[in-house]
Amino acid sequence: MYLKNLTLSVLMLSATLVFVSCEDDAETITIDSSVPTGNLTVQRQGTFVDQNNKSTAGMVQVGTDEDGEAFLRFGSDFTTDLATGTVTIYFSTSQELQRNAGAGNPDAKLVGAVGMTGEDFFKLSSAPESRFTHVILWCESVGIPFGNAELQ
Repeated sequence: MYLKNLTLSVLMLSATLVFVSCEDDAETITIDSSVPTGNLTVQRQGTFVDQNNKSTAGMVQVGTDEDGEAFLRFGSDFTTDLATGTVTIYFSTSQELQRNAGAGNPDAKLVGAVGMTGEDFFKLSSAPESRFTHVILWCESVGIPFGNAELQ
């Protein structure tokens, strides 16, 4: 009897997991460790504003290279506190991160994770839509912003 109940429970759990799973966002941004080919033509840029005393500063740019590939670039002057190891980058429609997974996150798009200070490039699948006006650095482990930059 125990084995029969266990088998039935496993089947029910499996069926539940199959039918109740998270949906992917309608649009994703694919990142790549590539660097731009030739010069980066900058469409928008900004300067990070520190939040929560995390020493965030420096320039950020969005542009395309000579092959038409889109990139997010952190300048050589970029700094932030990387002690937690979970600082993520988002494009956002405001200076505050507003995620809504149930609605497909219309106000935020994940770019990737900060791996180092100084100059760094993040190859994007496409340039961010103009409605994304900010780049936000967010610490997932404690749920606070480390900084934001308005793109102009």
